[in-house]
Amino acid sequence: MLGLPKRFAFRQPVCKALAVLDMTIEQEDKVDIIGVNEEEGYISLIISDHLEWDDKNEKLLLLQAKINSYLAYIETGQVYEEYPDCKDLNVHIRLTSLHQPNDEGLKFLELVTPIVEDAGFYFKWGVSNDYS
Repeated sequence: MLGLPKRFAFRQPVCKALAVLDMTIEQEDKVDIIGVNEEEGYISLIISDHLEWDDKNEKLLLLQAKINSYLAYIETGQVYEEYPDCKDLNVHIRLTSLHQPNDEGLKFLELVTPIVEDAGFYFKWGVSNDYS
């Protein structure tokens, strides 16, 4: 498939764009990072979130739009058109947040998880590299 020796291999063009901070939660029409775990058989669509969890919960609207965009990217088959080697892999959507969620953020994440999983995909979130 990718032929990379690392357990979790990122596709090079996407990593380069992340390194210059081209893609974040604020660009709802773009996938921030795409990674492939060949050993465990899944592709990860990662949301890069650097924003604080605000009291007005405006971030929740951004996050909801981003997750909906990711679901559309998967369900329309666009991800498989762009990455045909991943057709038979499970799909994980991962939120990597710089800041710990507030109470409303935690409630939102608890609601999102079963919705994404009912659509046939996995949803994981975490602060930095600590996924729950």
